[in-house]
Amino acid sequence: MNDRQPLHATTSSPAAESPSAFSLTIRPDNIGIVSIDVPGEKVNTLKSEFAQQILAVFEQARQHAALRGLVLLSAKRDSFIAGADINMLNQCQNAEQAEDLAKQGQDTFDQIASLPFPVAAAIHGACLGGGLELALACDYRVCSLDEKTVLGLPEVQLGLLPGSGGTQRLPRLIGVDSALDLMLSGRRLRATQALRLGLVDDVVPHDILLATAVAILKKGKRKAVPLSWRSRLLGSPGIRQVFFKLVKRKTRAKTHGNYPATEKIIHVVRRGMEKGREEGARQEARAFGKLVMTPESAALRHLFFASTALKASSAAASEAKPIQRVGVLGGGLMGGGIANVTAARGQLPVRVKDIHEQGINHALKYSWQLLTKRVQRKRMTPEARQRLMTLISGSTDYRGFEHVDVVIEAVFEDLALKRQMVAEIEAHAAPHTIFASNTSSLPIHQIAEGARRPQQVIGLHYFSPVDKMPLVEVIPHAQTSTETIATTVALARKQGKTAIVVGDSAGFYVNRILAPYINEAAYCLLEGEPVESIDAALVRFGFPVGPLTLLDEVGIDVATKIVPVLHDALGERFAFPPAFHAILNDGRKGRKNSKGFYLYGKKRRFWQRGKEVDKSLYSLLGVTPKAHIDPALISLRGVMMMLNEAARCLDEGVIQCARDGDIGAVFGIGFPPFLGGPFHYMDRLGIEAVVKTLRVLQQQHGDRFAPCARLLAMREKQQHFYSSDESMSKG
Repeated sequence: MNDRQPLHATTSSPAAESPSAFSLTIRPDNIGIVSIDVPGEKVNTLKSEFAQQILAVFEQARQHAALRGLVLLSAKRDSFIAGADINMLNQCQNAEQAEDLAKQGQDTFDQIASLPFPVAAAIHGACLGGGLELALACDYRVCSLDEKTVLGLPEVQLGLLPGSGGTQRLPRLIGVDSALDLMLSGRRLRATQALRLGLVDDVVPHDILLATAVAILKKGKRKAVPLSWRSRLLGSPGIRQVFFKLVKRKTRAKTHGNYPATEKIIHVVRRGMEKGREEGARQEARAFGKLVMTPESAALRHLFFASTALKASSAAASEAKPIQRVGVLGGGLMGGGIANVTAARGQLPVRVKDIHEQGINHALKYSWQLLTKRVQRKRMTPEARQRLMTLISGSTDYRGFEHVDVVIEAVFEDLALKRQMVAEIEAHAAPHTIFASNTSSLPIHQIAEGARRPQQVIGLHYFSPVDKMPLVEVIPHAQTSTETIATTVALARKQGKTAIVVGDSAGFYVNRILAPYINEAAYCLLEGEPVESIDAALVRFGFPVGPLTLLDEVGIDVATKIVPVLHDALGERFAFPPAFHAILNDGRKGRKNSKGFYLYGKKRRFWQRGKEVDKSLYSLLGVTPKAHIDPALISLRGVMMMLNEAARCLDEGVIQCARDGDIGAVFGIGFPPFLGGPFHYMDRLGIEAVVKTLRVLQQQHGDRFAPCARLLAMREKQQHFYSSDESMSKG
């Protein structure tokens, strides 16, 4: 505004030689506006050198005798502060250096909290991690109603805890139970959710955000707010001890001890309640320093950099064509899910074709149900739901398909049928229309055989359920054009997906590394190990569900279509154990027909935990179940099969790099994130140790464990999949 005087922070330190990210403007009404704008970056992130810049701005503000208060806001379009710059942590050589970073943040934000005049944070866009910790140090927080505005402390997702006072300020603001829930889950809050929790003081339209923040400063410095009766109750010694014991037990039941940050968060918050904020802050900084150096945090940060690098990858992105409309063939579970993410996340009109009206109705109903859940959770208005539903239409013929840019086929896994779909789309759609097949096993070059425009045929493999699973595999064949690849990747990103480009070979990447892992679970079952023991071993290892539960969820019948393709193309190591065919021949499809490894549709007794195993399986297989294999050996056998196959995929060019292999495994099948993906994990174990373990398993259980040529060559040359720089900074 023309009636403001800009004052820019300057210091004599080397860090201040570059333009400051913070500038001060004094309004005629003696309200100061601190604008945050990190030079050369799309979003604001906090860097260690900013501490001096922040304090310099506040020192300038102190010089203005008539100052009535300060408002902190972002000059970025849709970002307040997205968190701290994670690269700072990679420069730490030891826990003490990381602890010093935390102390620096604590000291800086403590000085904000102790300013003699009130400070308000005007939040629009992402306010996460260190950004929220900065806002917590202010007297007031006001945020916009915009859907881009989210608040949270997601440090646990990087194997860390909030290190700049967040573990101490948040419980005192919203109560210890709500604060622990946010910090242990890392979940993000919408504006209205934050208001209900008491995290912010007001929520207003973006165009009056600044005016609201200015008005709230007239209340003066915030006075201490009495704790709610619930917080006082949880703070009493007897109740507090029980409460933290329960939180720790529930957390360990979820993490199985694989995420040390969760227990550190609980410990630090408890110390702050028992010994005071000063002691809590000391414990917070110390715990932060130790967590930075853990292998779990290193692995999670590796995944963060890997996914960031993948999203930023510009390979052929300039060749992507604009996408205005999308077609979907098939209104079943997959087709309905694809239609939903295309409309709800991609904001694109989508036309569904099915041979039956009930297929169209299923796709529409599926989206309606998913959107209604968001409305019920106050994450969407009924009006927004109605607007998104108008983007989805359908018919039993090809009317409207002449206008679509991409058609996604989601029909049965039948090669002749898919080829027929290609021919029909080429006859009814525009000449430029891309045909993307959601196949899980059929080679794309075979689907493209006979196509008039094979350069516009590509694979686009989604995972079920589509609305929840973040990964898609983009599979070009030899004749697929660069433009088709780029446009398909762009569509996947619009749908909110993480896309990896993989080779056109049997099983592609994710199903190929999954199959031997599940097969090994089948071998354990045929050795008499109970179903629940096998699943429990892999869940304790870190997978979200066990392999036999996963097979029930995906569908045993689906596996019967994928495994023969893998077996025919890649050999005996992909064959189901012979006796396992009894399950396939018994009509068991898993959850979808309530007949699998577990019982479905049967009400559990109150004392039962988890699903009940269908014990008729054992007689079908001719085994007597008895837990006799060490859980560590069960997980070792399954995981080693997966690691070995992942290395083969990289060697054969099925995946372009180790980074894509790690992302595909974690986002596609839930490979334990705290291990960083198969390739990061093999680097951590050491290739020598991986080969030696496979050799031992080969001697004990057969040649399916024989280490692949890539691993043997790497062992000889003492190589790693990542250099130290690539693993931490480039993904």
